Amino acid sequence: MFRSTLRPNSHSRGFTLVESLVALTIMMILLSAIGGLSASSLRAGRYVERHVADIENIQQILAGLPARSELANRTLSGEMVGYRWRLDTAPLSVDFVDPRTRTPWTPETIVLTVEGPGGVPLSFDMVRLVRAGAK
Repeated sequence: MFRSTLRPNSHSRGFTLVESLVALTIMMILLSAIGGLSASSLRAGRYVERHVADIENIQQILAGLPARSELANRTLSGEMVGYRWRLDTAPLSVDFVDPRTRTPWTPETIVLTVEGPGGVPLSFDMVRLVRAGAK
């Protein structure tokens, strides 16, 4: 019978403790990076979900506002679906518009401020043209 001339070295059996610790350390670093990414993704998803809910509620508020003819140079406020809102309308005052010039249209600024249940106010600034005789 043939016998192998190569004898297994007693130092080459399995992994050493240092090799195992290095492999475990690398695994822990990778798993913590993956955990951080998933937590960040979860926070971003919650933020987007809250933001979309805020936008939908603000659209409901805009749909429930009085007609345009009732908004002239007034301040309105109220509460709807847990959101407090305030609507300010005033003539637009900018340097390039001369208020003494007779035109059929007058620019107005509309500022809608909405404060949600979280307490963070959102402000929307709009400009619209109103017929000069419609006020």
